[in-house]
Amino acid sequence: MDIRVLQPSDLPLIQHANLENLPENYFLKYYLYHALSWPQLSFVAVDVSRPKKTPYDYPKIVGYVLAKMEEEPTDGVQHGHITSLSVMRTHRRLGIAEKLMRQSQLAMVETFGAQYVSLHVRVSNQAAIRLYRDTLGFLTEKTEAKYYADGEDAFCMKREFSDIREQIDEARNKEEGESADTTEHQDEGEPVGDVGKAADKKRKVKVGRALGVGELVERDETHKS
Repeated sequence: MDIRVLQPSDLPLIQHANLENLPENYFLKYYLYHALSWPQLSFVAVDVSRPKKTPYDYPKIVGYVLAKMEEEPTDGVQHGHITSLSVMRTHRRLGIAEKLMRQSQLAMVETFGAQYVSLHVRVSNQAAIRLYRDTLGFLTEKTEAKYYADGEDAFCMKREFSDIREQIDEARNKEEGESADTTEHQDEGEPVGDVGKAADKKRKVKVGRALGVGELVERDETHKS
């Protein structure tokens, strides 16, 4: 299974996954809006075991997460929002939804410095609530009455990113420390030219009779005659 960033060519396939699995559906241009505005935040799960018969075969997308940053947060705090999450029934219970969510959350912090992420979930969707609360660490902030078009209530859930920011900072500090240590102990190599060496070099010079008739001989210039 390959988790990668959503590409515009994937949009018809994730719309299909949405229509197959979820009652909340969107127009294609809504997916395009996410893909163009926040291309770093949405991801797809591709079944790479599916053989490609021709170079033109579409990848088999079995899951996706559609995410964005809140453009005008009411609380004034930079944060992300999960718009939609879906995994095909044939590929559930494989940890795909968790991997998609974690990848999107990491991108929110690394790319936009998000402080937290929010989402809405149906109060009746116990499987999704367990994933968000028990596995991913979301907390329920409030209940929004009749949030969905069919009149069902929604839990508004939120997850702070303090732990992810700490992990990123630790990894960055470790890399910088290793880089500094490598520079400090870098091999400076051998001295260049004659620096640090005795002047014991021999060269050929002309001695003896008049120029043009003498012979070239070896003379050690480190010792006086």
